[in-house]
Amino acid sequence: MASGRKLRLGRLVDRVSHRTLLVPLDHGATVGPIDGISKIRRTIAGLGSSGANIQGVVVHRGVAGSMHDPMHGTPMPLVLHLSASTSLARDSTHKILVAQVEDALVMGADAVSVHVNLGALAEAGMLRDMGAVASQCERWGMPLLAMVYTHGESASTSFTTRIAHAARLAAELGADMVKVNYPGSPEAMAEVVEGCFVPVLVAGGERSASEVQILDVVDGALQGGAGGVCMGRNVFQHPDPSAFLARLSRQVHGFDAHRHAAPLAAVR
Repeated sequence: MASGRKLRLGRLVDRVSHRTLLVPLDHGATVGPIDGISKIRRTIAGLGSSGANIQGVVVHRGVAGSMHDPMHGTPMPLVLHLSASTSLARDSTHKILVAQVEDALVMGADAVSVHVNLGALAEAGMLRDMGAVASQCERWGMPLLAMVYTHGESASTSFTTRIAHAARLAAELGADMVKVNYPGSPEAMAEVVEGCFVPVLVAGGERSASEVQILDVVDGALQGGAGGVCMGRNVFQHPDPSAFLARLSRQVHGFDAHRHAAPLAAVR
């Protein structure tokens, strides 16, 4: 791995826990100014002041270009999201590239991310785009996070098998990290992780009314060997995002942002 890529990737993994906590804030392009990100600068400032041990935020370039003031003095790396579609489209699963790796370099990003929906009608184009981005990442020394989900599932393959396929595909195409849905149990998570040779992050998914349920998913994922969590709506739509993010950070890393030991049981 090129030294620049290795250096940037190192910023996305905590040196003590060897895990990653990312907060995606790219939802505005897909569904508009929903609750929690309607005032995006305030949301970002809240993340920075939460005291949580965050390894990065995932945003589109418009947000990245306007977040310098709220982010001043905070150590959170930037992951520039290159893919987009909208909920207004006839096929919202069709993600296209709206930015390039060079844009991420200009903005000082530490990684880029792409979104691929396997089983969608436009799967071939999304795979082609991911391959092109992977080539650019190789050329410029930029880490790649692949967010891969499955659609149009058949009864012939299990949910775990499909997620394992998604994770392995991303790794095969050159991703440094993979984000997938939680397969449902620590054992299933272990199967996904075993079949993927790069770190696997678990998505937060739809907003859950139960904080305990969210933390149970995180706990199960980590027990199964997940490399961390990439959680958006369950963070920024929480009634108290800063407090929950601090608890989530302790759940992922096993300690608080100041490296004081914190038993996981205390988080629950």
